[in-house]
Amino acid sequence: MRNDDGTKRANIILKSLVECYIQSGEPVGSKTLSEEKGLHLSPATIRHVLSDLETEGYLHSPHTSAGRIPTAKGYRLFVDTLLITQPLSLEEIKKAKKLLAPELSTQDLISKASLLVSHLTSLAGIVTTPKQKNIILSHLEFLPLSENRILAVLVLNEREIQNRILQSNKPYSASELQQSSNYINAHFAGKSLSELKRELKKQMQVDKRELNQLLQAAIQESESEKDFVISGEVNLIDASYHLSDKDRLKKVFEAFNQKRDILHLLDQCVKADGIQIYIGEESGYDPLGEYSLISAPYSIDNQRVGVLAVIGPTRMAYDKIIPVVDITAKLLGSALNPTKKSP
Repeated sequence: MRNDDGTKRANIILKSLVECYIQSGEPVGSKTLSEEKGLHLSPATIRHVLSDLETEGYLHSPHTSAGRIPTAKGYRLFVDTLLITQPLSLEEIKKAKKLLAPELSTQDLISKASLLVSHLTSLAGIVTTPKQKNIILSHLEFLPLSENRILAVLVLNEREIQNRILQSNKPYSASELQQSSNYINAHFAGKSLSELKRELKKQMQVDKRELNQLLQAAIQESESEKDFVISGEVNLIDASYHLSDKDRLKKVFEAFNQKRDILHLLDQCVKADGIQIYIGEESGYDPLGEYSLISAPYSIDNQRVGVLAVIGPTRMAYDKIIPVVDITAKLLGSALNPTKKSP
């Protein structure tokens, strides 16, 4: 068993090796650590410590090199106890805050937040769309388009505007649609979408059947928003060039398309407080075996409704990316709660 000095020395060497590997992407040897990191230890001493760290599962030696690289266990120790994060500058926060303006629609904010974290990290940024328990219909307008199409303009929760194009079985005049809008606003405004669906099942009388069908279609369209928005997938191609198994990258892209397992993982992140980090196989999801996911939830009215995350190779700059995810999630939450003070 190591004494305190031995543990401290091993941690310093592990930290130095992880930092070297993140920067270069190449296996790190004792000579590199001795010369470049200024550890003031002999290569022989460093080799001995590296051998112990490998035996304990923190490092791995590729067959093609005498150097070593971190394992998921090594990254976990590094992230949990050795990492010193680099906060965003005030100028970077100011720019991000300006981009995530409260007057934007929810969908625009989600898209911009995804683009922002992708841009700041040069990796893939993911933001799930809000899952609120009570989405209230504030107002609805139907407007006629060509070829029996109808534009439904929904105002939800008094601030979110959604436009949906519906296909009708018959043509409607502008006056007919206006009457329908007036009726819906008089009878249904202020009710949640879940309440509306229950009401519609009860009120499918013949005289209102077509009107109810239009309203049902509008509600279904509003609830069929994307589960999440992802930006910067192409960044993973450049960031993953050191990965030994290129098929893993293909599997990650397939996972983005299939969504189910990625969504399950993101849902777990929504339920947790604060920053969550899954390194490699910790996610329990095979395509992410050589990737890490860093996430933070965002809230509306003190209710956690979504998560913002970054996905990239385990060899990522955790010290820079963790603060980006943290502050962007907070700024997104502030923009979605315009009456509250931004961080």
